[in-house]
Amino acid sequence: MHQFPRMQRLPPYVFAVVNDLKMELRRKGDDIVDLGMGNPDIPTPRHIVDKLMEAAPKAVNHRYSASRGLPNLRRAITDWYARRYDVDLDPERETVVTIGAKEGLSHLALAMLSPGDVVFVPDPTYPIHTYSAIIAGADVRRIPIGVDRDFFQDLLSATQQTWPQPKLLILSFPHNPTTAVVDLQFFQKIVDFAKEHNIWVIHDLAYADLGFDGYTPPSFLQAEGAKDVGVEFFSMSKSYSMAGWRVGFCSGNPDIVHALTRLKSYLDYGIFQPIQIASIVALNESQDCVQEIVDEYQSRRDSLISGLNRIGWPVQPPKATMFVWAKIPEQFQDMGSVEFSKLLLREAKVAVSPGLGFGHFGDQYVRFALVENRHRTNQAIRGLKKVVR
Repeated sequence: MHQFPRMQRLPPYVFAVVNDLKMELRRKGDDIVDLGMGNPDIPTPRHIVDKLMEAAPKAVNHRYSASRGLPNLRRAITDWYARRYDVDLDPERETVVTIGAKEGLSHLALAMLSPGDVVFVPDPTYPIHTYSAIIAGADVRRIPIGVDRDFFQDLLSATQQTWPQPKLLILSFPHNPTTAVVDLQFFQKIVDFAKEHNIWVIHDLAYADLGFDGYTPPSFLQAEGAKDVGVEFFSMSKSYSMAGWRVGFCSGNPDIVHALTRLKSYLDYGIFQPIQIASIVALNESQDCVQEIVDEYQSRRDSLISGLNRIGWPVQPPKATMFVWAKIPEQFQDMGSVEFSKLLLREAKVAVSPGLGFGHFGDQYVRFALVENRHRTNQAIRGLKKVVR
């Protein structure tokens, strides 16, 4: 059998173990409450869908589109940054549309990295942040992140202990899976650090709107000098509940944006044009729908947190994201996150994501995704009660 070296660097997919068991139980007729994958279930707002339906029948929209994104969409992106964050971007040089943030980040890693380059990523973290670098042939150094850690101090320590010096730092705040949040001062420290050590920065702002209890996530690009050292990705999947539409964008440093734009010109012809047109409407028109989506996630968060604490599984409510990062109860700690997740599937009929799938330092946790309504969430709590108590 042929050996493909790039594939050899990818480990077995941890989540597949739990997913296989979930499907096996469902085939047997079990009703599984799936709080595993962060796959938004809230419908895309109606006015966005209506614009798609208006644009889709027009023959002119059935041709190849622009790989870098329609000019009007790129202008909508820069206007969105100006309104939200008071960040000035050039729509021609400092933003490019991507087929979701995951595609953009993966291809950007291919554009920026060579074998032997060192990349810093948090651990645990969203898997593509790690594996985009690995697929590109780079070497990954993992920086622990958690409630008992000072991430910036760990970053400084890792920099002092690493040779060759890192080329790239990949971040994402609010953070998936730990739900950790930062303020603008943190990003300013990152920018100053990157300049001092000649490191590029990629920030994934997937949960830009999903802040709760008065917390508003900042943009990395708000920090002074951020465009000198890096870029930021945003995905419309969560804020606008457009996960399956696959629309994102990369904005910031013009050299990095140019590299991604050039690579993408070899790889794709852009997103289906009606989707881009609908995305313009999403960014430009009333943002009331975004607040309604955020309110729904906060309501689900409150229901899940209340239920977990009620059954004796103490968890603090996250300030952001669409997840709850829960430390495994003490009596089950020795099982590790994969076996504990399998236990919850078999006994509670609840699917969660094992923390190990996000990195070694996540193995004492599981992640709940807020992708079920309150009725189903309460059903999950009743099942979890049987295990935890």
